[in-house]
Amino acid sequence: MSVASASVPTVLKKSLTWSIVVSVLMIVAGILAIIVPPIAGIVVTVFVGWLLVFSAGAHFVFAWHARATRGAIWEVLVGILYLLVGGYMLINPVLGMVSLTFALAIYFVVEAVLEFVLSYRLRPMPGSGWLLFDGIITAILAIIIFATWPLSSAWAIGTLAGISMLFSGAARLMLSLAARRAVTELT
Repeated sequence: MSVASASVPTVLKKSLTWSIVVSVLMIVAGILAIIVPPIAGIVVTVFVGWLLVFSAGAHFVFAWHARATRGAIWEVLVGILYLLVGGYMLINPVLGMVSLTFALAIYFVVEAVLEFVLSYRLRPMPGSGWLLFDGIITAILAIIIFATWPLSSAWAIGTLAGISMLFSGAARLMLSLAARRAVTELT
C-alpha cells in the first residue's frame, strides 16, 4: 500500500508507533548509560571525536573554497585544531573522556555564573527564582566534578548523557502516546 492510498490516520498511527519504539529505545539506552557510565562516557567521547574530525574536514573544504580570501588560513588552522583534538579523542578515548569531563566542569561554572547574573537581573519577574535554583544546582555539579576530577571522568559524562537520554525518551514517549490517543479519538 502506498502512502498516497493510505488514510491519514493509518499513516499517523504507523509513524507514532515508530516514535514510541524510538522513545522506548532512548529510555533503555539512558538507563544503560546510567548503570554503566564509564562505557557511556567512552561512547560519547568517541562520538565527539568523530564530530570534531568531520568538522575539521568541513573547515578544510571551506578553506579551499575561500582560498582567495585572507580568512582561508584561519579556516585551515581551525581545521587542524579540530583534527588534532578529534584524533586525540579517537586514539585515546579514556584520556579524551578525562579532558571532556574537565571541559564540562568549566562549562558548568560558566553556566552557573550566567544563571546567577540572569536571576539577579530578572529578580522582579515571577519565576526568576528558578534561574537562581538552576544556577545553584549547576554550581554544585561543577564543584562535585572539579573536587573529584579526574576520578569524576568515570561517571560524569556517561551519567549526564544517560539522564538526558532517559528524560528525552520519556518526554517523547508521553508526547507520542498523547498524539496516539488524539488520533484514535479522531477516527
